[in-house]
Amino acid sequence: MDDGFRQQIATFEHRLSHLLRDGFDLQRTLSAEPGASDLDAMRAWQRECAATISQLSGGSKQHWLSRAYSEAFLLKEPDSATPVIEGEAGVGTIVERIIGVLRQAQASLAEMRQSGIPNTDAPPARRFAFVHDPNLRPRLEQAFVDAQAALDRGAYDLAVVTWASVLEAMVTDALEHHIAAHGGASGVDRVVSDWTFDARIGAAEQARLISLGCARLPSIARRYRELLDADGELRAEVPATERDARVTGQVLRLIMRDLAPGR
Repeated sequence: MDDGFRQQIATFEHRLSHLLRDGFDLQRTLSAEPGASDLDAMRAWQRECAATISQLSGGSKQHWLSRAYSEAFLLKEPDSATPVIEGEAGVGTIVERIIGVLRQAQASLAEMRQSGIPNTDAPPARRFAFVHDPNLRPRLEQAFVDAQAALDRGAYDLAVVTWASVLEAMVTDALEHHIAAHGGASGVDRVVSDWTFDARIGAAEQARLISLGCARLPSIARRYRELLDADGELRAEVPATERDARVTGQVLRLIMRDLAPGR
């Protein structure tokens, strides 16, 4: 097993452990009467689970892990494994089933680690195939993985900065391609590299390249450049919270879908 494959498995195992811990916490919370904040936390957890399962499945909805995750939301007839398409199961049941899917993923990773053989059912993820600059794609892919690993180990400042930089690079790539394709007719004819992060987001929204999803972007993510010193290293005591990091990652994934609606 090469070091890259071993590190990838370790990253996913750590992430799954984190998601399982949060899932067990949710089970305890939802056993009582859940409030609005509890349901919001559950939805955020579900989104993180969905993103991780998608990565482990190589983005394929036909992969067994993706199918298992989707089926966790379906109603089922009593004493029957046949899913009923209409409606969703209750929140407590959904959380319990997702925990079961996460455990299946853990078991699959453990088997892969022991055998040293990658899961051939899941093709390598190509999250950034929509980026026009081919030289940028592998750098964004690595940064995306690094940001998730930073979040998993509690380095929220690093996760925010890394995800925000990925978001800016994606938006910049889309704008530059749009300008090259449409020229003055695009209504955007300035040099993108001279703009602020906010200006790039605004221009991409105006050109309808992306939705208004960046409205949720935390202020600390919008000014992520200020959090870096002259050498590009994080300044000391950056006041980033876990929520800042998670919301930044969620916004990034939303904009990825905007730029690649077929992915």
